[in-house]
Amino acid sequence: MRIAISSEGKSISDLMDVRFGRCNYFLIYDLESGDMKCVENSGQSASGGAGIAAAQQIIDEKVDIVITGNLGPNAFNMFNAAGIKVMKSDALIVEKVIELYKNGELTELTQSGPAHGGMGNGAGFRGGR
Repeated sequence: MRIAISSEGKSISDLMDVRFGRCNYFLIYDLESGDMKCVENSGQSASGGAGIAAAQQIIDEKVDIVITGNLGPNAFNMFNAAGIKVMKSDALIVEKVIELYKNGELTELTQSGPAHGGMGNGAGFRGGR
């Protein structure tokens, strides 16, 4: 079973990032083998649709579980359609997040958070101000 964790850094000793679509990296951990790989989040710098791009990247990595803090409706729906469970965690060291998952101490996300509307939460240039 493979899990993807949104992360601020490239290592198991870095903090989990509570943002999904805008996190820097995903750490993909194989529970059976203990192998881990780091992939840069392709959606992090998108002006819109960051969650969609990030979700597709994770689906392509063939993971079974995603662990993050928040997830928008588009990514949430993509994971539901792909049969990928999403678990919620606070921003902790990635190694601790994995331990909590193994111990059954994380809660499954059963609904998405609000849509974010792109970088800056939709506050674009308003001309003349």
